[in-house]
Amino acid sequence: MSKLRFHAIKESLAYKPVIVEENERRSELFGQNVFNENTMRQYLTKDAFVGVMNAIKHGKKIDRNIADQVSSSMKDWALSKGVTHYTHWFQPLTGTTAEKHDAFFETIGGGMAIEKFGGSQLVQQEPDASSFPSGGIRNTFEARGYTAWDPTSPAFIYGTTLCIPTIFVAYTGEALDYKTPLLRALHAVDKAAAAVCKYFDKNVKKVTSSLGWEQEYFLVDRALAFSRPDLILTGRTLLGHSSAKGQQLDDHYFGSIPNRALNFMRELEKECMLLGIPVKTRHNEVAPNQFELAPIYEEANLAVDHNSLLMDIMERIASRHNFKVLMHEKPFAGMNGSGKHNNWSLSTDTGVNLLAPGKTPMSNLQFLTFFINTIRAVHEHEALLRAAIASASNDHRLGANEAPPAIISVFIGEQLTKVLEELEGVTKGKLSPQEKTELKLNVVGKIPDVLLDNTDRNRTSPFAFTGNKFEFRAVGSLANCGNSMTVLNTIVAKQLKDFKVEVDKLIDKKDLKKDEAVFNVLREYIKASRHILFEGNGYGQVWEAEAKKRGLSNNKTTPEALKARISKKSISLFEEMHVMSKIETEARYEIEMEAYIKHIQIEGRVLGDIARNHIVPTAVKYQNILIENVKGLKEIFEEKYLSVSNEQINLIEDISNHIEGINANVTKMTNARKQANTLENIEEKAKAYCNNVKPLFDDIRYHCDKLELLVDDEIWPLTKYRELLFTR
Repeated sequence: MSKLRFHAIKESLAYKPVIVEENERRSELFGQNVFNENTMRQYLTKDAFVGVMNAIKHGKKIDRNIADQVSSSMKDWALSKGVTHYTHWFQPLTGTTAEKHDAFFETIGGGMAIEKFGGSQLVQQEPDASSFPSGGIRNTFEARGYTAWDPTSPAFIYGTTLCIPTIFVAYTGEALDYKTPLLRALHAVDKAAAAVCKYFDKNVKKVTSSLGWEQEYFLVDRALAFSRPDLILTGRTLLGHSSAKGQQLDDHYFGSIPNRALNFMRELEKECMLLGIPVKTRHNEVAPNQFELAPIYEEANLAVDHNSLLMDIMERIASRHNFKVLMHEKPFAGMNGSGKHNNWSLSTDTGVNLLAPGKTPMSNLQFLTFFINTIRAVHEHEALLRAAIASASNDHRLGANEAPPAIISVFIGEQLTKVLEELEGVTKGKLSPQEKTELKLNVVGKIPDVLLDNTDRNRTSPFAFTGNKFEFRAVGSLANCGNSMTVLNTIVAKQLKDFKVEVDKLIDKKDLKKDEAVFNVLREYIKASRHILFEGNGYGQVWEAEAKKRGLSNNKTTPEALKARISKKSISLFEEMHVMSKIETEARYEIEMEAYIKHIQIEGRVLGDIARNHIVPTAVKYQNILIENVKGLKEIFEEKYLSVSNEQINLIEDISNHIEGINANVTKMTNARKQANTLENIEEKAKAYCNNVKPLFDDIRYHCDKLELLVDDEIWPLTKYRELLFTR
């Protein structure tokens, strides 16, 4: 056994778990370190409080005097909790969060100093924009960019730092983060949905998009993880033979949570409570050492911030428990990967969930309106929705045996399918009194009963209706939710906007009553969107063939999928809904393609290094031991040598073949990578990495994994799957 592997296992087995008590009420901990509405009432003047609440609820601008009052109160609150620094906390297009800490400290002369934090420091800061991905928006010598306070997401304290959620934009105004387009998309869907709600309730003034993410992750012993260069540098195991026991017994899912993992969860959840992240559910997932955490639903912008913050603090808390938390979508081959299911809905300021049926035919018609329009939106923009969840890491998961396929479809269940079929049969134009009665009582009126007993789940569906929300299951565990939520809310906003235009046209020109006009438009939408609905097994070859007939895209790789981002249709959509300009859309395409290339490039370099510098020398060392063994057998047995040593000779030949296979394929991969790097066009370069470099990973891995079974375990250099997954 290699020294590194030996010491890693020894350190893992010697670890004494940190015991975390769980005896405080969640309700008493919740939001203690958040400058939320309750805290603002205590610290802000009446004018300042009203100003901030108007900004949060109605999007009104906060003037400088109010900002000064807020910053002063925020500073006093933070200092009372032992805070020494503040930071503008933002989400650049790196996929992680960013922060630069400044002290509440100013000198005033005479050897004296004060704690200072003014309105200008709260509202805006100036980080170096050229050091973050910009997709060509900013040159290296054009460094200026701005972070600007987002009052809709409350400031919070982490450690001794006051963190202020902000947007991040270039000097010329283009968005350089996930939050800015999301806020624009949320405004668009609010405006469009509120206008449609007026058909059913004149009192609705605002519609809010809600999000409940489910975060899946792996916990691996920290010492064991650091004995694997591939895990540390790429987030996944680039090689490793499957363990004899994996997840095949289905004994981990919802099983008893191991004590060490439970202690990690307890500390994590306590920190979440203090930070106002409403985590509620924890459980074992399907694969060994895989777990899931889920919160209560929140307003989408806040939910995205909370998920980004959660991923930050998971890393920090995991290290205190000698764990390495793995967020990669597929850290172990042959095992379930990790997703981040995004449960999405819309709700009104009157307290109504627009994707939940009500007690009256009118409320159910409202439900059908938003339900069918969402289906229509997904049908019209399925390729763009696929692009929103595309990444090098998620490519490993989509279409595997535990995740939805790369084909976007909508699952609504057998009973709701029948409801739509009945609505499709509605007479075009005016309805007779008998048709209205039949429709309202026997179709629309029975929807609550249908949903109560007959909604089901389909694990293979990327976009499924689950009773009072849609679950976007294809989002990857590493992803920033803001990307997919920006696209989803934008396409629904566009669809609702078009729907209102069509309904109003029928009312004005055809002299139809409102309900009749709504039914007529919904009827046409059901017909036009039929191809996106699918109730069966998303994994089968049959579905691939059927989806192709239906005209649905099947973009299995990120370079294929991302093309939809810069189609004329997508650019026009984002511009029309004022979510992103053409420059911003094209920049994101460039950034995501570049990220894909770099991820594959890094994986190739790491794999080549491990294969040639770890695996091959170990195999040669063991091969030499076998050769010495064969020589000894020849000396002892002489005439019987051939029959006695045949097995050893075969083993030596097998090892030689696999060493040759590794060296040949690493050389091919290196040459393919060099060739790809000569390409200037980013699309051609990404294709080259995808089609010419990445496929060689499997060939190299095949030979390495075969050697793992042949070489003496005592000298194998890498921690094995059985140790990574079953050492607790």
